[in-house]
Amino acid sequence: MTTQNMHAGLLIGEFLAQQGVKFLYTLCGGHISPILTGAEEHGIRVIDTRHEATAVFAADATARLTGVPGVAAVTAGPGLTNTITALKNAQMAQSPLILFGGATATLLKGRGALQDIDQMPLIEPHVKYTKAITKVREIIPALREGFRIAQEGVPGPVFLELPINVLYPEAIVRQWSLDTAGKGKDLGSRAFRTFLNFHTSRTFRNAWQERGGELIEPVVKLPTVDELQKVVDVLKEAKSPVLVVGSQAMLTPSKVDQLQKGLLSLGIPTYLSGMARGLLGRNDLHIRHKRSSALREADVVILAGVPADFRMGYGRTIPRKATYISINRSKKELRLNRKPTIGVNADAGAFLRMLSANWTEPANKWASWHAQLLGRDAARDAEIAETANQKTSYANPVSVMQKLEGQIGANSVLIGDGGDFVATASYVVRPRQPLRWLDPGAFGTLGAGGGFALAAQLVYPDAEVWLIYGDGSAGYSIAEFDTFTRHNLPVIAVIGTDGSWAQIAREQVEILGTPLGTELARTDYHIVGAGYGAHGILVEDDSQVKAAITEAKACREQGRPVVMNVQIGETDFRKGSISM
Repeated sequence: MTTQNMHAGLLIGEFLAQQGVKFLYTLCGGHISPILTGAEEHGIRVIDTRHEATAVFAADATARLTGVPGVAAVTAGPGLTNTITALKNAQMAQSPLILFGGATATLLKGRGALQDIDQMPLIEPHVKYTKAITKVREIIPALREGFRIAQEGVPGPVFLELPINVLYPEAIVRQWSLDTAGKGKDLGSRAFRTFLNFHTSRTFRNAWQERGGELIEPVVKLPTVDELQKVVDVLKEAKSPVLVVGSQAMLTPSKVDQLQKGLLSLGIPTYLSGMARGLLGRNDLHIRHKRSSALREADVVILAGVPADFRMGYGRTIPRKATYISINRSKKELRLNRKPTIGVNADAGAFLRMLSANWTEPANKWASWHAQLLGRDAARDAEIAETANQKTSYANPVSVMQKLEGQIGANSVLIGDGGDFVATASYVVRPRQPLRWLDPGAFGTLGAGGGFALAAQLVYPDAEVWLIYGDGSAGYSIAEFDTFTRHNLPVIAVIGTDGSWAQIAREQVEILGTPLGTELARTDYHIVGAGYGAHGILVEDDSQVKAAITEAKACREQGRPVVMNVQIGETDFRKGSISM
């Protein structure tokens, strides 16, 4: 292609392809069309969604599953403002992604152009790096910097603003300038045309000299030999250690198998959270229940990529007499709410891999302690089974999850988007492999499910992708079944329909005596899904659940997405579980 026909989208597409980007998520807009066509020209699959937030959620999930920064592009103004919740979610989940935002032409900013707002102050608090590009030759250097910053240290999102006059071909931009200037022959009009011509020349000067480049890989901070030895020495003396592994340990997906082997060789009873769920498969080293009790009894507690935030009782569940070891890329999270006995500012995954390489003790060193924790797991599973046997109106939600656990495939990806129903699933349904569980993370965001499922089915095209929705959260992104249908992505949604924002209602009714604002209708979500091209299934009692799951799996094999609308009753399974 000659430079006469070049546009900046082709530069962007070429660079993204060189960085290993496979998918670009978007909701179209005239400001950003060259980015989409340029990406497609370089073999990147462009996936258009029904909401801009979905595009960013999908980019977030893609980064988590692949280790390559996810990429999304949205148009100016409301297109960009629609992404802010998803951007903040990615920031708090420490996901590296690049967001391209369109903008009005440089010279029209602040003059009342369509969708023109001051975008940077809105975005800056939620990203690691921003760059407002004004010349074509700035694009590739900004991309290099953006990819580096997104991945280094504590990963996170990056925003690049691209005005329309930078993205489109020079000849078209010049014509737009002439149209703007008009045909007046007075001195002022001629001077304005001269200025516009000069401005366009400056925008495109040396435009195509900066091209692509080498793969930008993150520099990962490793622990020192002394830091590793301190932890080895502590563990050799430990009688009841507990390891908690979080999402940050999974930031290098290519080394997850090594991490799994390392944990098995260490033999420390292990709790998994966030993206680390599924890391140990079905191995009994993974302890699933009564984490707070185990922490209170431990003499050594290791938090690997996990901050002592609300999920860890703000550090209060770790006894003062225990040796508390924290490994975290973030200096702030390393010491959040509780100063560790040993703090290691390094990558948690690398630390655990290196620790296992320096460990010479037998893997069954803590067999008695491990057996005690497994006994608690078994007792809790028995309690859950008892709850599943309780008779409720409609289907028992715990029983639904038990049946799902018994029928999902070995390659399944599980996605949680909701409150009460999804939290119930987290106790019962277990991912079979690493990197097969996705939930929003610390921000507790509803609405991520559609984007997460989109990314999971693209990254793992042969996997069963199970999107577990509450009926409240389903309202945020059920329209993405249109996206799944158009792009031939056979996602299966299981919606727990109880006509309620149940996680809130349970405590609100007891404390304040009213369900105000928490009541929903038992909507025909299976019909809604069918309207978007999915296969809809209605389940009204426990006896229908197994057959419905079998039907959903069969439809998936035929390449069709599925919406299972499971009418569920009320249990007291999670009473008193609200988080603050």
